[in-house]
Amino acid sequence: MVRAIKGTLVECDPSIKSIIISIDSENNEYIIEDLDESHLVIKDNMVAQLKTELEKRLKENVPDVEDDSDSDQDVK
Repeated sequence: MVRAIKGTLVECDPSIKSIIISIDSENNEYIIEDLDESHLVIKDNMVAQLKTELEKRLKENVPDVEDDSDSDQDVK
């Protein structure tokens, strides 16, 4: 018997895709199909949870950019 899973096509940069694959490798609960270097099919009911986890990982890996407007001034 054939089973169908409802999915959402996700297009992203290869760097973001590698993070998504890393997240999915823990429990294999997000990715239905890895199509090519910039496309994935994600389980439809898991998209919001994946977005949350991706944002969390990006915050951990990307340093905060502070406003350094004072550093552009000439020092006398």
